Amino acid sequence: MEVKITDATTDQEAQAIAKALASHLGDDVELYAETDGELLATASPASAGTPSGKDASATGDGGTSSAPPADDLGPTDREHKLRDEIEDILEGGPEKYRERLADQGKLFVRDRLDLWFGDDGLQFEDGRFANFDEWHPDGQAGEADSGNRIPADGLITGAAEFEGRDVHFMANDFTVKAGSMAEKGVEKFLRMQQRALKTGKPVLYLMDSSGGRIDQQTGFFANREGIGKYYYNHSMLSGRVPQICVLYGPCIAGAAYTPVFADFTVMVRDVSAMAIASPRMVEMVTGEEIDLDDLGGPDVHARHSGSADLIAEDEEHARELVAKLIGYLPDNADEKPPQTEGRAPERSPAEVDSIVPQEPNKGYDMFDVIERVVDADSVLELRPEYGPEIITAFARIDGRPVGIVANQPKQRAGAIFPDAAEKAAQFIWTCDAYEIPLLYLCDTPGFMAGSQVEKEGILEQGKRMIYATSSATVPKQSVVVRKAYGAGIYAMSGPAYDPESVLGLPSGEIAIMGPEAAINAVYANKLAAIDDPEERAQKEAELRAEYREDIDVHRMASEVVIDEIVPPSELRDELEARFAFYEGLEKDLPSKKHGTIL
Repeated sequence: MEVKITDATTDQEAQAIAKALASHLGDDVELYAETDGELLATASPASAGTPSGKDASATGDGGTSSAPPADDLGPTDREHKLRDEIEDILEGGPEKYRERLADQGKLFVRDRLDLWFGDDGLQFEDGRFANFDEWHPDGQAGEADSGNRIPADGLITGAAEFEGRDVHFMANDFTVKAGSMAEKGVEKFLRMQQRALKTGKPVLYLMDSSGGRIDQQTGFFANREGIGKYYYNHSMLSGRVPQICVLYGPCIAGAAYTPVFADFTVMVRDVSAMAIASPRMVEMVTGEEIDLDDLGGPDVHARHSGSADLIAEDEEHARELVAKLIGYLPDNADEKPPQTEGRAPERSPAEVDSIVPQEPNKGYDMFDVIERVVDADSVLELRPEYGPEIITAFARIDGRPVGIVANQPKQRAGAIFPDAAEKAAQFIWTCDAYEIPLLYLCDTPGFMAGSQVEKEGILEQGKRMIYATSSATVPKQSVVVRKAYGAGIYAMSGPAYDPESVLGLPSGEIAIMGPEAAINAVYANKLAAIDDPEERAQKEAELRAEYREDIDVHRMASEVVIDEIVPPSELRDELEARFAFYEGLEKDLPSKKHGTIL
């Protein structure tokens, strides 16, 4: 290519121009003076801009260059070899173990990551080459079915985009020694947790692990930076960023602590379990013969231990549940929960009054009230089978996330049992950590009495629920839906517990105890002295009516015990306005390191 430039161009400028044009255009360039046509400089791509012509010797190398031709630039065998090594790592453990996964009802871990994050969601992975030298000596991969294959040391960690949110993640590869944990995998796990503390982004644990790799425990079990550090880091992350764990297989011994340390745990039915020891170890220690599902399957932890927050029917359902769950949570404790566009309730708020019976002992489903107050399709109940006398659920009111703590009158009249109190305390504590306002819907005869619940720790668990309610600094709204007897009004954030409002429906009652118990306690002797049964019944009815008038919500409003009696049809609007008004409220606790109750 011939180019004319102005006569005033110096030799140095001409050389620079020629070099730049040759590099940019990929062609030989000759520069000529505009007036007399004198050749000022030449350059070619191969010479990387080495000038020639009247001053070619200025380069000092005779106008030649050792740079390769442009057509030869690109990946070499070195990069191709690396790509082959990566592809081999992505195949996972021995082929025979991968083939068994379908029969076990679960996905290969790399396919699981595709399900969760899609083609573009996985942003990067750390530590793919962990333990590479152990199973790839001298560049030779382990045989397809060889137990020597331990790619990534059986643990995948990295960062991804999930439902529009940046998250850290870890995932066990069950084809590598049953997802067991060893030195390099432990190191990757710890780094991922420590990076989450720095970034303030949520963590997903996709667990499928048989525990520590016993035959390789040296170097990771008791070390300062060993597997025990998992749980230290879990504790440091707790309340700082949301930690969500999904179980896809048997998580035994040390592996079982990650799901119980997480804020939320999802178990997949028919494939997952968690226990402090395997059935074989249990039999050796105790003589008990039991299978894994009965020892620590989803039903055990959903109904009895309370360690499972949600149960998924399959892998796809597990992802759906977590996608919904994370929508209520902020990235970290310094941020506010994400809001969405508000939606009208699924059922008309005008129906609330007809749902709630006037008789204090008549059962009904509190969800019939909830679905007439919160945004349509926004309810996500946690631990529904554990302590079912109390409902703990996330929902939205005009797009704002709220945590609902509600008595369930259709379950043992809504009395508070030890497991229900424990569930409520943990839920309140979690909502408070992540700045999720609380809505209490009270309809309870109070804490359950009796020898059995005393043995189960009703006082201890009740104390924890009251403590959590007392210590929560997020905005709280308490609604006396119907009965609020005994210490139930305390646990449900009554007037003494610094709620932003205590509202009553016209069916509400607040008392030390219900009418039947009160009359029996106060007037038993007086009624027993009346011989005529008809006269006794009439007197008892009069006393009951007087007592109920004394505890009626109108008396409580008259004495300004509660803030307002709300027409049930307007409860949704009232709550919407109050949560909006108190949004961002900051409340202080007394100066101290921490309380001693939880």
